[in-house]
Amino acid sequence: MKFHLLPFAVLAVLVHPHSAWSHRHSDHHAQEPLVDIHDFTKPSSSGSGSTWLEKYGQQIDQPFSGPLSFSHLPYSRCLEDESAAFDIAILGMPFDTAVTYRPGARFGPYAIRSGSRRQRETRGYTLSWKNNPYELGSKIMDCGDVPVSPFDNALAVDQMEVAYSTLLARTAASEGSTGSAAVTQKFAKDGKQHPRIVSLGGDHTIVLPILRSLNKVYGPVSVIHFDAHLDTWPAYPGTSTDQSRVTHGTFFYLAREEGLMTNTSIHAGIRCKLAGIADLENDASVGFQLISTDDIDDHGVAAIIKRIRDRVGNSPVYLSLDIDVIDPGLAPATGTPEAGGWTTREVKRIIRGLAGLNFVGADIVEVAPAYDNAEITGIAAADIVHDFLSMLLSSEPPAPHSTWGPARDEL
Repeated sequence: MKFHLLPFAVLAVLVHPHSAWSHRHSDHHAQEPLVDIHDFTKPSSSGSGSTWLEKYGQQIDQPFSGPLSFSHLPYSRCLEDESAAFDIAILGMPFDTAVTYRPGARFGPYAIRSGSRRQRETRGYTLSWKNNPYELGSKIMDCGDVPVSPFDNALAVDQMEVAYSTLLARTAASEGSTGSAAVTQKFAKDGKQHPRIVSLGGDHTIVLPILRSLNKVYGPVSVIHFDAHLDTWPAYPGTSTDQSRVTHGTFFYLAREEGLMTNTSIHAGIRCKLAGIADLENDASVGFQLISTDDIDDHGVAAIIKRIRDRVGNSPVYLSLDIDVIDPGLAPATGTPEAGGWTTREVKRIIRGLAGLNFVGADIVEVAPAYDNAEITGIAAADIVHDFLSMLLSSEPPAPHSTWGPARDEL
């Protein structure tokens, strides 16, 4: 019968409206009045002369607003603006016309930038790194995208090489600095300090023009390659021209032919299916050792980090990360997904363990947002780029949290 009480309650108020109002009215005089509160329900006074800047301050971009640059960084068309100075450039390479399965990675740079919208310079400190990469003395800038041709792969590969070489030849904004930023001067043929570039792919083919550019400055480099696939195959069936040999699964083989890599490179996270032992023998001849996905269960994160560091040693190092190294349940937006990958957290933890190596550049590739759900791949990729920045600017891996007692492997 409770539902019958409401009409009677309403009727009581209607019959005795003044009793309820009188009580509220008497309390009004006992309250402290609010002071200097603007009535936001009324238009601003036309005679006040207040501007936005006077009244509210700077026009701050919200995480969901403003121009789209990586982590709301300063944005410049660096390829044409020769006055743009930086120590680390974020450079998009929206190329995806050399894939063997699903296309769409041309939208990867956009997706990664979109995934970074909740990141910014003023909130860049992380518990895991114990630093904010934007406060470590290096100027970091988003240099936009290379306007690659989607119609002519030979032209597009040349455009990416010219673009990368153009930025690599710039004078570093913090020239003369010491520490991790000075690693480029140590290995550069000209003895000068060069900027470093974090490239946003694009399919994995972008690494071939990048290695060509790096070779002009540093000579052969060691490659740390996070991927589900080897990418060292000589060619795919049906290859009939020199240009058709250039794909996202053959570029390392071509780089080895051109002498762009040392014999001290290493894969991490491999789990693809192979034609047989011959694929592994070919891979070794290209200069790679191999860490499989399952090795993390058998040996743990710390052993994987040690093996990578021991392999590349004191050489100049380039890091290339295919998002498909992560399990497709956590990063579905990619062109050639493989079940059974590492978690995002495991990959991030391995990256932290590589800080202090002689990095001359890095990339993240194969993000194809058409296959994403709720931007989870783009967000993961953007977070890994943030890790890259701390990795490039740290002289050693961060120490474990001491308050928890002695460090141990998670497995």
